Amino acid sequence: MEKKHQQSEMEKKARKWLTNRGVTIHDIADLVFYLQKKYHPNLTIDECEYNVERVISKREVQNAILTGIQLDVLTEKGLIEEPLQSILKKDEGLYGIDEILALSIVNVYGSIGFTNYGYIDKQKPGILEELNDKSSNQCHTFLDDIVGAIAAAASSRLAHRAANVE
Repeated sequence: MEKKHQQSEMEKKARKWLTNRGVTIHDIADLVFYLQKKYHPNLTIDECEYNVERVISKREVQNAILTGIQLDVLTEKGLIEEPLQSILKKDEGLYGIDEILALSIVNVYGSIGFTNYGYIDKQKPGILEELNDKSSNQCHTFLDDIVGAIAAAASSRLAHRAANVE
């Protein structure tokens, strides 16, 4: 494994915001394990966590985390103008900007991430099921897609490293 990198203030903020919204590195690593266990029989949760950590260390991923969470929070507070407020609050199916933001994360580790993302977005295992629970007062229109995208990118990173392609 590579040596530990120095976290920027932006990375610390992105990690803090994820935690404040109820998402842990372990939650995302569980999604990576879900995606990759069939292809890597000796895969450990520690390896999954490591790959999640590396994905979150990317600045473009931090940008997406901060942007998406900020939009979710503003929606919860009713600070977005209509009709966008209602669209975001309901997480309308025809509103695809949340997925577009998530794809900026998926793209970091190549095209395999798109397949992983599409699959996990439909299955919604683990933390994704919790984030999609509309019965809470929290809005996770962007966060659920961001978390799925981080897991998909970490899965892609793992697959590339396993093939010595990264």
